[in-house]
Amino acid sequence: MDLTRQPPRRPSNLTLCGLVTLARMTDKARAHNDETLGEFLYGTNSGMDKRVLDFLDISAEDFADAAGRYADGELGQWVQKATDRTEEELKAFNTLHLQREPVDEAGKKRLRERVEKHAPGRSDITTVFKSIELDDWVSFWKVDCTKRAPRSPYCRNVAGVYGLARMADKARADRAGLLGEYIYNCPIDQAITAFLGFSAEDFQEAACANPNDLELSEWVRERLSVSAGEIAAFNYRISNRGPESDSERAAFEKALERVAPGRTDVTAWFDLLNLDDEHSYHTVDLTRHPPRSPFDTSAGGLVHLGRLIDKGRAMLGDTLGGYFYGDDSGADRVLLQMLGVSGESFLDVLRECPTDEDVVTWLKKNGFDKPEVEIAEINKQAMQSGPRNDRQWAWFRGQVAKLDVGRNDIETFFALMHLDDQVGFAAQKAGV
Repeated sequence: MDLTRQPPRRPSNLTLCGLVTLARMTDKARAHNDETLGEFLYGTNSGMDKRVLDFLDISAEDFADAAGRYADGELGQWVQKATDRTEEELKAFNTLHLQREPVDEAGKKRLRERVEKHAPGRSDITTVFKSIELDDWVSFWKVDCTKRAPRSPYCRNVAGVYGLARMADKARADRAGLLGEYIYNCPIDQAITAFLGFSAEDFQEAACANPNDLELSEWVRERLSVSAGEIAAFNYRISNRGPESDSERAAFEKALERVAPGRTDVTAWFDLLNLDDEHSYHTVDLTRHPPRSPFDTSAGGLVHLGRLIDKGRAMLGDTLGGYFYGDDSGADRVLLQMLGVSGESFLDVLRECPTDEDVVTWLKKNGFDKPEVEIAEINKQAMQSGPRNDRQWAWFRGQVAKLDVGRNDIETFFALMHLDDQVGFAAQKAGV
């Protein structure tokens, strides 16, 4: 969970083991594992986390490890096995913290000032937990679609439904007056709400009140009358929907020519929306599609350079997704060392150079100017690179098996990266 873009669940959320702040600490533990904590604190660095961990007699390290390995249901079972606390003790702990108020006048004054500023007229915000929830809401409910695109229509972080996370971003931006050129309750949004059975107005209220995806998902699921199978079928239909009339097709083709001239493979509105978002904000968004293949030689005739450029631009745009850049990536590290530039310095190059050609020109001027025959040899060695010992082969075969158990032909790191890209984004687009 990326806590630079949304808050953890409310401290009063009781969905995990019926214990206050455990769901919140779970979100923070996962963000801690992913290095996406933002300004939040986890474990012994957080006073409330420390109270919960001490109460359960679990270490921050063990809990973070379990939160990384298990989904919420399994994690709850793990916690129950790891602690000997009784139901009465859990209730007493909950009551103590749900009712706890600031202990001194300075704390009470700060809370009153926050309420007056951000929730005037609210008389119910008197406890520490309510204060935390107000701070979370103030920090995260607004989304600014004039500065960055809403999430991809393929994002299923809200209730597993395509388009709903994007719709939540637009709902918040619309309420904040920061929607830009986007439209809330557009035809795709209307199709989503018609299928799910609630209004765009009600969803907007819920999205603004619940800036955490998991808690917004709970709101959605409480109102669903459709099954998981029906959601999967809906995801398939809406993600593959293209223009259905002559006027729609004309509008589709006009927009496609504007954002991706010459592309003939784009036939669905979802894919056009993704392209339009990137075009509008001049970003490379690797939450929406993979970087160029490591085999791609479109940048300077050198394998992996186009991929490195894509990942670097995504790093600058905070849209790297699950990819690694620079020193965190073995292939990047090898290429950067050969180019004679650090990962941080290469980001500076990308800031100065808007096109691949500009990047290649900069590299040539700064020492990497090789003849074609040498580039060909570099490419050959890179494409043939693979595991070198039994331990590496065991890890490598395990990774291939996770992606496609039948692919015994995958023997190089480049081939593994390419397969990972294709499988990962095919799964994202599958809708199930």
